[in-house]
Amino acid sequence: MTVHHMRRDTTGTIPYPKNMETFSQYAHGHTLIKIAVSGAAATGYCGLDVFEKAKEIGREIARQGAAIVTGATTGFAFYASMGAKEEGGFSIGFSPAATEREHVEVYKLPLDYMDIIVYTGFGYMGRDLLFVRSTDAVIIGCGRIGTINEFAVAFEDKRPIGIVEGSWETDEILQHIIKSAHRDNPRIITSGDPKALVAQLIGLVKKDKQELNLVYNNRDGVSGTGKGAEVIL
Repeated sequence: MTVHHMRRDTTGTIPYPKNMETFSQYAHGHTLIKIAVSGAAATGYCGLDVFEKAKEIGREIARQGAAIVTGATTGFAFYASMGAKEEGGFSIGFSPAATEREHVEVYKLPLDYMDIIVYTGFGYMGRDLLFVRSTDAVIIGCGRIGTINEFAVAFEDKRPIGIVEGSWETDEILQHIIKSAHRDNPRIITSGDPKALVAQLIGLVKKDKQELNLVYNNRDGVSGTGKGAEVIL
């Protein structure tokens, strides 16, 4: 028997989720892989394929059993969330606003296609940091300076990063940044195939979860457990 929980948005009543089979394998919520999708809020310069490519990324995240996480914004990330929800996926948004009213009335951001919205109250810059660090991997689509900022946070944290190739310049700009950084980073994948990109990122995340210490393993070498401390997990 499949139970449908009804979630309402501005376009009508949407059954959520289509089924719970995708999530039934997780004994604990923290084991659900969370994939961030970062991209431009305004996509007029991104080319004709941006809408469908972003939606397909969202669909693949849901099909492959992960949750999609976005900046609770319009444009590329919104299209990706739309695609994830079409496949019955779970969608989380991190808002720059402190409240739902500020989110809608001040920032003019949507509420649709997100199951949970975290109202950070830290503006765009603070939101970007929390958003990226709350995920296991980051997918970068067509974007502007905010997207590049989120890429930089993920790069510094050595998170797995997927750069989407498309009819835009963002992937070329990011390749130039990577080359100019003079820092080797084998955890960056570039592809125009959403299915392959998501699959490779999830593979890297699973490897991380097997090899890394789940008790506060910070990439800068500072551990909450203390130097040389024995950990349980």
